[in-house]
Amino acid sequence: MGGEACTLKGRLLKRLGPGWSGYFYGNAGVAVGNEETVRETTKKIRRALLSVTDKTGLVAFAKVLAGLGVELISTGGTAKALREAGLDVKDISQLTGFPEMLDGRVKTLHPRVHGGLLYIRGKAEHEAAVAEHGILPIDMVVVNLYAFEKTAAQAGVAFGHLIENIDIGGPSMVRSAAKNFEDVAIVTRVDEYPALAAELEEFGGGLCRATRWRLAKQAFATTAAYDTAIANALDQVTTAPEPEEAVVFQAEALPPVLRINLPLATHLRYGENPHQRAALYADGTGLGVAGAQQLQGKELSYNNLVDLDACWALAEEFDEPAVAIIKHTNPCGAATGGTVLDAYEKALAADPVSAFGGVIGINREVDAAAATQIAKLFVEAIAAPGFTAEALEIFAAKKNLRLVLVKSAAAKPVAKQVSGGMLLQDADTGSVKAAELKVVTQRQPSEEELKSLLFAWRICKHVKSNAIVYARNGQTVGVGAGQMSRVDAARFGAMKAALPLAGCVAASDAFFPFADGLETVVNEGATAVIQPGGSVRDAEVIAAADRLGVAMVFTGMRHFKH
Repeated sequence: MGGEACTLKGRLLKRLGPGWSGYFYGNAGVAVGNEETVRETTKKIRRALLSVTDKTGLVAFAKVLAGLGVELISTGGTAKALREAGLDVKDISQLTGFPEMLDGRVKTLHPRVHGGLLYIRGKAEHEAAVAEHGILPIDMVVVNLYAFEKTAAQAGVAFGHLIENIDIGGPSMVRSAAKNFEDVAIVTRVDEYPALAAELEEFGGGLCRATRWRLAKQAFATTAAYDTAIANALDQVTTAPEPEEAVVFQAEALPPVLRINLPLATHLRYGENPHQRAALYADGTGLGVAGAQQLQGKELSYNNLVDLDACWALAEEFDEPAVAIIKHTNPCGAATGGTVLDAYEKALAADPVSAFGGVIGINREVDAAAATQIAKLFVEAIAAPGFTAEALEIFAAKKNLRLVLVKSAAAKPVAKQVSGGMLLQDADTGSVKAAELKVVTQRQPSEEELKSLLFAWRICKHVKSNAIVYARNGQTVGVGAGQMSRVDAARFGAMKAALPLAGCVAASDAFFPFADGLETVVNEGATAVIQPGGSVRDAEVIAAADRLGVAMVFTGMRHFKH
């Protein structure tokens, strides 16, 4: 117990190595500027209880504890692993005086465990109570919980097996130890072992208060995330099956309570604007834009991440090679092609002026040919599932260019904050096939027009409403995004066109409420139109299309994007 010092860089980093500097001190909250030392009371670890599901690094950490004279207490498989490593371990039953009971459901739920964790050292009444009942102090708990989320993710998991993987004793110990962090260290993350081992060895088996406080906060975050995972999973089970029956998760149902528990992935320099704070929180799967691996370039900004998400979602719409060039979440150019280079050149040609400073999404590995051409343009960031070695070498000359490697993520409900609450909706995964389209005009679209219409419809889904997209042969020609009037969207899309509009097709994300919107796109050069239909004036709009001699198809599906 004493008043030893938690020293700064010099001594601990000798043991940890320089790679641990930001990790250990960043998480510990220890000042590193001009301060050279931070004085804090350390607490000696004399007895530790270890009970883990994930045994990664456990033996090495336990050997450090044993080497410092710490008495090890453990349960079940953890005790077995430690004994096999040659460590002297006391079973939990030797501490409690009770055997593990009820198929392991009751192991650590005992006053001699929780009393040893919760009593305040040095408080006379507490000292007297534990002495009277023969309760020994437990100064450290090393716990990680039953793998409930992995169990729930197993196909056909039996309901009884799922329920048995709800940890009870573990979270109880975690909370008890974390509450009494002044006297007890609670370790819930295996990646903490190296830093803790170094600190323990440095201070003769003691941990400083800053470390114990950091661990306590991690512990409460661990139990919060664990309970959230359980509640979210069980919300999808509408009726409790028999124990041997497979669980059927009703994933399509929106939850009765929206619980969001995402750990901090990284702080961002600022938000949409420099005066706004921002950070990225990720689900830890390593999928999607939040889990992307940055290969080079400057730190990703808030706006980069938003735009990367938009361009990646658009590029993923297509099976063939596709490229989307995004500015402020809207596509200024998008195209498909036989190769990435072909798709990129077509996307760039659609609006080369707006493409400057854009963010690019590509649904294929980027090769040297494509990289050579992309490198000629000032681009903020590129998202792709892969880059060849030659492409990386080409991009390396543009040191500020951010390259991110993205793995596809399953579509999940989309949340949006409003004042006083949150909105939640299914991801817009809606699509239509040629056979599902309803031709409502006298003229049928040609085969070439039909392909262009379906392409334009996919692009329109990713454009802020009101949206009009002009396209031809797998290439956007003009994009009218985010206008208050559909007629204005049609005019703006035509104004933005860098390619000839004659003979193109047009897509509208929602129905034309009047014939004027349709007349505008036709006057600009569209020969065929795709729209949802459903207006009270559909007949009037169809009559206008017939009068103008164009083909028009209804999708029966709207794609507003707000």
